[in-house]
Amino acid sequence: MKKTLIFIFLIICTRAFAQDSLKSFNYYRNHITTTGMEVLGSWAIVNIGAGAAGWASSKGGSNKYFYQMSTIWGAANLGAALLGYTGARNNTGKQLNASESLKAQQKIEKIFLINGGLDLAYIGTGIFLKHRGDTRNSNQLRGYGSAIIVQGVFLLLFDGTMYSTERHNGNKLRQFLEKNPITFNGKTAGLIYNL
Repeated sequence: MKKTLIFIFLIICTRAFAQDSLKSFNYYRNHITTTGMEVLGSWAIVNIGAGAAGWASSKGGSNKYFYQMSTIWGAANLGAALLGYTGARNNTGKQLNASESLKAQQKIEKIFLINGGLDLAYIGTGIFLKHRGDTRNSNQLRGYGSAIIVQGVFLLLFDGTMYSTERHNGNKLRQFLEKNPITFNGKTAGLIYNL
């Protein structure tokens, strides 16, 4: 009986500690994401404002198309930032167990890693368009290419920073789960065993 009571006490204490720690990891993941989306949204607003002003005042040439594409990318980035921010804010109060926390962490890491690959494709596309504009003497292709290169470089730095920060948080979560393999959700107790 005494051993059973000690075991139950350990499970309850472990669960309380684990739940607080999981809350902390989940809060921090959402905080990283919301902060990142605020940065992306700010970049987008600057691009929309500067792009629209430059586009309106441009007399032509490749600058007109550079500003035009910057405005378009700004609008797309603003949409992505709003969606990401809203999603992270909606997830802030959710109670996730260990498995759900790990899945959410892996998902956000994967998103930023995939985005980094897309950013490299944007930079390559921009270089191709700029080169094509030079060979065909097209101000539109040169301007669009230059704008896409600038956007791709910013997004690569942004996604790389976000991935690195999220990965660091994820590594702390994975280490925590390895050290605290007992879970209890109020109805069932479990033991996490890594194969």
